[in-house]
Amino acid sequence: MNTKQRILWITRTAIFIALLVVAQGFSKPLGQYVTGSLVNLVLILSVLLGGLASGVTVAALSPVFAFFLGIGPALVPVIPFVMLGNIALVVVWHFIAGKATRVLPQYLVALVVAALAKFLVLYLGVVVLVVGVLLNLPQQQAAVLSATFSFPQLITAGIGGAVASLIVPIVKKALRQTRAAM
Repeated sequence: MNTKQRILWITRTAIFIALLVVAQGFSKPLGQYVTGSLVNLVLILSVLLGGLASGVTVAALSPVFAFFLGIGPALVPVIPFVMLGNIALVVVWHFIAGKATRVLPQYLVALVVAALAKFLVLYLGVVVLVVGVLLNLPQQQAAVLSATFSFPQLITAGIGGAVASLIVPIVKKALRQTRAAM
């Protein structure tokens, strides 16, 4: 990677991180479904528009920012599993839809498979391992944490993927037109 490419990668990744922080901060009062959907949208945009390294970077940093912004659970053992769930989401999107030639079918497959992958990683990691084995939480806190990292994750990943499926082709077309005009 030459210097110009590195600078472009850093810039794109920084833009997606900034979008992520803004989405997390401003949507916090709107609840998990809005915030989670926006976060998943930014994660998918970062991998489809910035590449795998950008997507993985943003995916790994997302729960750290959520923790410091007070959006995610205040339990540090949850953070690595949220990172892994986010990374699963972007990796699946990258390999199924990253170089899509038939955009709609590949995006739909990526949406379903990535949402399921993220859900499974979070459910097994947080609900089964962290809540069920590692932490001895009070019943009510365990129930809230389990509810947060189960079915809603599937929904928010699906919503984020659906919105990304609508936005990405338009943005890619605009970027091609901009490059052609230069």
